[in-house]
Amino acid sequence: MEADYSIEKIRNIGFIAHIDAGKTTTTEQVLFVTGRIHRAGGVDDGNTAMDWMAQEKERGITITAAATTTYWNECRINVIDTPGHVDFTAEVERSLRVLDGGIIVLDAVAGVQPQSETVWRQANTYKVPRICFVNKMDRVGASFERTIESIRRRLNGNPVAIQLPIGAEDQFGGMIDLITGKATMYPLGRLNEGLVERPEEVDMPPEYQEQYDVYRQAMIEKVVETDEDLLLKYLEGEEITNDELREALKQATFDLKLQPVLCGSAMFAKGIHSLLDAIVWYLPSPADVPPVEGINPANGETELRYPDPKAPLSALAFKVATDPYVGRLVFLRVYSGTVEAGAVVNNVTKKGRERMGRLLRMHANSREELAEVSAGNICAAIGLKNTFTGDTIGTQDHPVILEPPKFPKPVVSVAIEPSTKADQDRLTDALRKLADEDPTFVVSVNNETGQTIMSGMGELHLEVLVDRMRREFSVDAQVGMPRVSYRETLTIARQIEGRFIRQTGGHGQFGHVILDIEPLERGEGIVFENKIRGGAIPREYISAVEKGVRDALDNGPLAGYPLVDLRISLVDGSYHDVDSSEMAFRSAGMLAIREGTPRCGPVLLEPITDLEVVTPGEYLGDIIGDLGSRRAQIQNIEGHEDSQSVRALLPLGETFSYTTALRSLSQGRASYTMEFKYYEPVPEHIVKTLATA
Repeated sequence: MEADYSIEKIRNIGFIAHIDAGKTTTTEQVLFVTGRIHRAGGVDDGNTAMDWMAQEKERGITITAAATTTYWNECRINVIDTPGHVDFTAEVERSLRVLDGGIIVLDAVAGVQPQSETVWRQANTYKVPRICFVNKMDRVGASFERTIESIRRRLNGNPVAIQLPIGAEDQFGGMIDLITGKATMYPLGRLNEGLVERPEEVDMPPEYQEQYDVYRQAMIEKVVETDEDLLLKYLEGEEITNDELREALKQATFDLKLQPVLCGSAMFAKGIHSLLDAIVWYLPSPADVPPVEGINPANGETELRYPDPKAPLSALAFKVATDPYVGRLVFLRVYSGTVEAGAVVNNVTKKGRERMGRLLRMHANSREELAEVSAGNICAAIGLKNTFTGDTIGTQDHPVILEPPKFPKPVVSVAIEPSTKADQDRLTDALRKLADEDPTFVVSVNNETGQTIMSGMGELHLEVLVDRMRREFSVDAQVGMPRVSYRETLTIARQIEGRFIRQTGGHGQFGHVILDIEPLERGEGIVFENKIRGGAIPREYISAVEKGVRDALDNGPLAGYPLVDLRISLVDGSYHDVDSSEMAFRSAGMLAIREGTPRCGPVLLEPITDLEVVTPGEYLGDIIGDLGSRRAQIQNIEGHEDSQSVRALLPLGETFSYTTALRSLSQGRASYTMEFKYYEPVPEHIVKTLATA
């Protein structure tokens, strides 16, 4: 099992999907079928290998991305099981940054759901080839065709079915391989005994011949469109072999032109063997993906790193975790070179040297020691004290900085304080360690109130972190009500001026700046430009002006929230040969912003979420009425049979306690998911309410 696998025999894959689509259950069955675990656990039973945290077992959801390694068809498969809940989107983001392929798990009843769209978009960002697994084919309302259509319509994907299901719902009996024409049959009903062995392939049931011909023809047409040689053969009426089809489909998947679609029922181990075959056949090895790009810090030029074990070392730290037994773990994806346990390496991002202590291959929360790890693999390292998420590990002689994962900004904040003085130090330590692990968890201190503020991606995110503090760090803390992270921006472009003049005995202080300030489109951030001509302000003071401006933008004129989406241009000013200093120009920049922005039409911005509520039809009217009272903008209502789906844009400030309200309105039968979309201006009457609160 621990033989030296060549890079072509390695697959780095992740299971990604909407919450409750069946990612963890699918991962569990994959590990069971491949012999990695001796018994497949269940999410409902709280005994899965991958959901090892106490909070995951209790809540039945995945909170942290868990890594493991298994083996199939002489290949080593490094697997990452990611969360589906939007509050833990950072785990998906950092996993996709280092994966070579992804399996999108879809619910055969619900089809594409909101978080499916998010992870698909993230996979597009990192150019991750993917295959789709339509899960829960044995549930009432399951439809393979409808799910494929939803991939096409809602994800703008190009799915191609490579299997044809035999029946559906309680009659789901297996699947037919559209390439070989062979059928895999399973017992009807919800039985999963003895399915660790591969079911025998049999001849296709005759009644499916016509449907098989239609599906196979559609598959061939889609595949040949991606390969000129095959298209020519097809148009000339020549026969295309199964090997040619498979090879062309593999290349089209690598090139993100097609997404093969399989089906099954993970809970009852139906379709898992075919899924494993598809992972090995259609998802790339590290040698099949383009070489990773890095920036040489010495000259700023782009350099390529090929997946060669003998090349200079380049590895990306994509996750930091605290293990109660071994301490701080840093998860690494090695893109080139080989790293040995005990070696001295270079943190290229931080420009410091680190000792690579022990190297571990992780299986959820258990570990195997490794002597070395070569290009293409994923491992965890102990001993990297100053390495954080997004840092590049390399060599001093051939340094490059790899692109780090990008994370969304937190949108919900709560105040936290220790219950006793004895908890104060433990609280500080816990907050620091948790912030190290999670880039979307930000801790700050409110200078006006002196409160410690925790910011995260949602109520559940912060609730889980507080629970972890209590269990893992023995910290008893009081938490305030969630607060929305508002922003401010300006609507009027103006020229503003700042003068900082202090005259005391001896040298005084003199700084004078003139700034042009103008609003930008949403999401463009803060842009500072130096337009000084003729030396009106010496070059050495420009950075001090920018620092003063950016510091002042952290407190907007309306309610003290950060100002966003502005271009500030330094156009003129003056200086004094003796009295000018960096401090004076920094203060002048701050004064210009503080005194000028109230005259630029400031507006308050609030975070808007994309909400989807799935409810039985009988409660639809009450739920829409409640959403209307929460300032929701209904975008779409669609459904089939007795299940209705409502899409709406809802201000984040109106979502607190929505779980309780929805349960009350629907007798506990409706569910919802939401994700942050963008910021938009707060209505005037709401601003007045916030001002008096």
